[in-house]
Amino acid sequence: MSDKDLLTFTDAASERIRTFIDEDPAEGLAVRVSVQNASPIAPEYEMALIEPFEREAEDQSFDAPGFEVVVDSKSADILSGTRIDWVESLQGSGFHFNNPNIQPLGSAPLDGPLVDRVRRVIDEQINPGVASHGGTVRLVDIRDNVVYVTMGGGCQGCGMASVTLTQGIKQMIRDAAPEIVDVQDVTDHAAGSNPYYA
Repeated sequence: MSDKDLLTFTDAASERIRTFIDEDPAEGLAVRVSVQNASPIAPEYEMALIEPFEREAEDQSFDAPGFEVVVDSKSADILSGTRIDWVESLQGSGFHFNNPNIQPLGSAPLDGPLVDRVRRVIDEQINPGVASHGGTVRLVDIRDNVVYVTMGGGCQGCGMASVTLTQGIKQMIRDAAPEIVDVQDVTDHAAGSNPYYA
């Protein structure tokens, strides 16, 4: 793999980075790109201007249009093939990472015998139980034998949602599919009517 295959920058991203470098009085600046958290739930990246003394022996470096890029050895494989863009929207502006190695939850079709078993438990056992409280549970993804669900309706923002997940949903799913190692709630509970996540 060549350095050019590691990361690419759109014209907008390159221009923004060159602006940041031009505004900084330090000499010999490069852009460090790293992966702070490779979770499919909320991947976190960091970009920072670094001076020569901040480089590490294991870093990979290459030239992008108008600036040098430095990537630590742990982040290199995860970032391979990533395209970085600069995006401005009503929600704010910032760098956007399009990384083929970290696929967001629910981005691939869900099928197969394990998916069918988990779905059946949710549809036939879990949802009838939470429906009495106006709630619903939806399967989002299964990765590495971890089930990811969202909780909607009366369950979203409910202070008892974590108890429901821990004491009921996990056990029912693992009874039907013993190979499942965990069940994680990826609901944005802060958006519910009584959020318990700030």
